[in-house]
Amino acid sequence: MQETPQDTPRHKTRVFSGVQPTGNLHLGNYLGAIKRFVEMQADHECLFCVVDLHAITVFQDPDELTHNTREVTAAYIAAGSIPRASAIFNQSQVSGHAELAWILNCVARIGWLNRMTQFKEKAGKDREKASAGLYVYPNLMAADALLYHATHVPVGEDQKQHIELARDIAQKFNNDFAKTIERAGYPDGFFPLPEPLIAGPATRVMSFRDGTKKMSKSDPSDLSRINMTDDEDTIAKKIRKAKTDPEPLPSEVEGLETRPEADNLVGIYAALAGIGKDAVLADYGGGEFSAFKGALVELATEKLTPIGDEMRRLLSDPVEIDRILADGARRAHDVADPILAKTKDIVGFIRS
Repeated sequence: MQETPQDTPRHKTRVFSGVQPTGNLHLGNYLGAIKRFVEMQADHECLFCVVDLHAITVFQDPDELTHNTREVTAAYIAAGSIPRASAIFNQSQVSGHAELAWILNCVARIGWLNRMTQFKEKAGKDREKASAGLYVYPNLMAADALLYHATHVPVGEDQKQHIELARDIAQKFNNDFAKTIERAGYPDGFFPLPEPLIAGPATRVMSFRDGTKKMSKSDPSDLSRINMTDDEDTIAKKIRKAKTDPEPLPSEVEGLETRPEADNLVGIYAALAGIGKDAVLADYGGGEFSAFKGALVELATEKLTPIGDEMRRLLSDPVEIDRILADGARRAHDVADPILAKTKDIVGFIRS
């Protein structure tokens, strides 16, 4: 693809990442998303987005949405995101997300959306009562990345299908408007095809009460998850009470395949320590869960307690959080606005 000044001004790759502000951030959100996002700052140009437009595909209490947006922002910063290095903003402050999503609604095909498994899961049996936004939100996800000519999007395994759809939409746009795209100076296509980034030993963190179910804020048992604002004692209590099986830890990774609770705890340790599961088992394989849980408590409290403390400090000053979001939105506009303007030219819209 022909590189233009707005495509990759600081790095050869640009990463767009987003977290929904749906409340009660937990360990799964941190290990599966926020921690990985923050680590990318050294080698990528990063845009960290609180995707509040996605959140309202199901009803959100307005006051809770405001608080939750600030909470995700606080989590980004507390985890190590530096606002002066990476743009941190909420999606609704950059109108290009919604504008480009409409254009992409007209490019994407209904058959493509009908194959999206997450809509089927979220809508459930009473699909006719689901919002239209929930049905087309994969197109908004595509717009999120394409609006910034993002080259990479970090996602969990369950979100990979959405990146594949974004690539299909980008390719169809490039094909449909090939003539005006070339005339605009992009002979190899206007939108890059974003690549999913799926990495790490705990990209899918499971419940402490059932290792076959994903860790979730909606689980009625608070013991099923570690919340990002839990204190040291609460974190320790939840890990010690986490469900296990009666067998010692295996010495090889293959031994975890039929033991979901063991696999989950080993994966969490590996992700927090920044090592592989094999390295964890090299130290703790063959031992009892009690000893391993003690080590996990020590590691988890060391890593997570400072983040929770910083989140609480940041949330005590909502004016400062809002200032950071506004500054991030201005920087996001600097990247997005020229790309959106060129998109409109390519489609044939007249601009003043």
